[in-house]
Amino acid sequence: MKRVNEYKKLFAVEKEIELKALKTTYRGLVKQWHPDKFQEGDAKKEEAELKSRQIIDGYHFLVSIAPETKTANLSAYNETITASGIADYQHKGLLLEITFLDGTTYEYFGVNRNTFIKFNNSPKQLRFAKRSIFNSYLYRKSKKEMQTA
Repeated sequence: MKRVNEYKKLFAVEKEIELKALKTTYRGLVKQWHPDKFQEGDAKKEEAELKSRQIIDGYHFLVSIAPETKTANLSAYNETITASGIADYQHKGLLLEITFLDGTTYEYFGVNRNTFIKFNNSPKQLRFAKRSIFNSYLYRKSKKEMQTA
């Protein structure tokens, strides 16, 4: 949740993410912090390189959790959580990352330790996740499917 709030603050997003407004803000920030605006050896150039990287990462992150993006990908998400089992998972802080048997990985934000312990100790983890995690927490697809050789 810290990362979500940090990027929302960077892009001045108060409530719901609107892709059109986000894109406009993104373009303005990129123009303002583009490293080519500064001379070589200028201390601001290094700061601009870091800031521009942060802006790009933040933009892609916010687009991935935007309601429009989630709506567009809802059928694929529902297919994954209903038809594919859980292959692996990791919990760090308030972030739960679940990798499914079809190779897709989703990040769930705000999953506290107690919920994770219940999930981890559940004899039917997929069933628990369907009831308590999948549609209860903010999520995003974090990695593409594994490539087959």
